[in-house]
Amino acid sequence: MIAHRASESPALPERARRRVLVNDGAMGTMLQAAGLPVGTCPEEWNITRPDAVMAIHAAYFEAGSNMVQTNSFGGSRQKLSLYGLEDKVADLNRRAVELAREVAPPDGLVAFVVGPTGKILAPLGDVTYEMVVEVFSEQIRAALEAGPDAIFIETMSDPAEARAGIAAAKATCSLPIIATMTFSPGAQGFRTMMGTDPREAARAMADAGADVIGTNCGAASVRDMAAIIIAMREERGGLLYLAQANAGTPRLVDGRAVYKLTPEEMAADIPELLEAGVNIVGGCCGTTPAHIKLIAEQVRLRS
Repeated sequence: MIAHRASESPALPERARRRVLVNDGAMGTMLQAAGLPVGTCPEEWNITRPDAVMAIHAAYFEAGSNMVQTNSFGGSRQKLSLYGLEDKVADLNRRAVELAREVAPPDGLVAFVVGPTGKILAPLGDVTYEMVVEVFSEQIRAALEAGPDAIFIETMSDPAEARAGIAAAKATCSLPIIATMTFSPGAQGFRTMMGTDPREAARAMADAGADVIGTNCGAASVRDMAAIIIAMREERGGLLYLAQANAGTPRLVDGRAVYKLTPEEMAADIPELLEAGVNIVGGCCGTTPAHIKLIAEQVRLRS
């Protein structure tokens, strides 16, 4: 049995106010590079291939990450049911935290990730807000047994689902809450898939009680994310802000998404994001420890 403990350093908000923190990069594309077959549940590897998951976390810490995100993005009952694993919610989510914690240095932070359910909330869809809160609560309760440092509600498109995730976290624990939404540029500026702009997103996440708000994934570049963070700060000042871009726009190669933005190309735009006032920076889909290493170098030069 693993002896669980939270980071020995100050809590996430206090550290992020002192200086910019570096988060990790992609998990999904790293698992694919390690051999995860197309169509396989990534979270199942928390039990069947823990060595691979721990190696990814360790590589990010080695590259300079102050915090890593758990392999639990699709760990909700709804998502796991697609693989017939809905009875494994507790085991897979608890184990996700255990694996990250096992390789974390004494001051390394572990953020438990909660991704979208894949369902559309009423009135447009057939699931209620209350149902989604309970689904997320179940997932978070399992993770708490292993001692994460924060709850990360990420890659949301619908403000209502983001609020549901934050509400679930607040109802089950007192840990810091990170919440992000994903945007793409268009004729009307930056919008989520559900039509939400950065200011509306900032209001929704901040008013729901998130400690850190921001953006990740989507078609927004690092420079785009600088503009998104500026808009969020203007709408809801005084919070902490996080941004994590993909390694460019993916191309489909042999059934897999391939991201072409090099670590050097991505790191070159990080100063603009830092100037926008971000407190936590990392990478999303397609980013690797090599990307995070150069991002960490930019952060060290400027904070």
